[in-house]
Amino acid sequence: MGRGPDSLGRRVMAVKRDNPYAGFNFEVDLGDGAVAGFSEVSGLSIEVQTIAYREGSDKRNVVRRLPGLARVSDVTLKRGVVGSLDLYSWLREGVLGAAQRRTVVIRLMTEDRSDVAVTWKLIGAFPVKLTHGPLTAAANAVAVEELVLAADALELE
Repeated sequence: MGRGPDSLGRRVMAVKRDNPYAGFNFEVDLGDGAVAGFSEVSGLSIEVQTIAYREGSDKRNVVRRLPGLARVSDVTLKRGVVGSLDLYSWLREGVLGAAQRRTVVIRLMTEDRSDVAVTWKLIGAFPVKLTHGPLTAAANAVAVEELVLAADALELE
């Protein structure tokens, strides 16, 4: 059963299958409409904290656990340094006290990149950290910048 087209007009369909999807076909929309290239996305998780509760008149000698507040983990995006200042500009807005919150969409694609397998939406996301480097003269590596996002909610489609 399909879910209709995504924001880029592609057919979006969640399909149950025997083999898991490969984690190397994905795209990231930073909420400005442009799909950005990243080599790694980590930290896509949500946790429900628990509340320990026991009534004094409870005949059972156990503490009950109740669901509490939900917390979305910070999400880290890594890419090679490409000379663009767009990530820095977004972070700079927050430094100046005007953090622009966006809905960041991360799509896991099928092997042939024709369909979206899973979509994560970070609601109310804004940058909290931007790291560059390390720069090592003797290394054979790509210079990497790392963007850490905080978000209010995480939705999975």
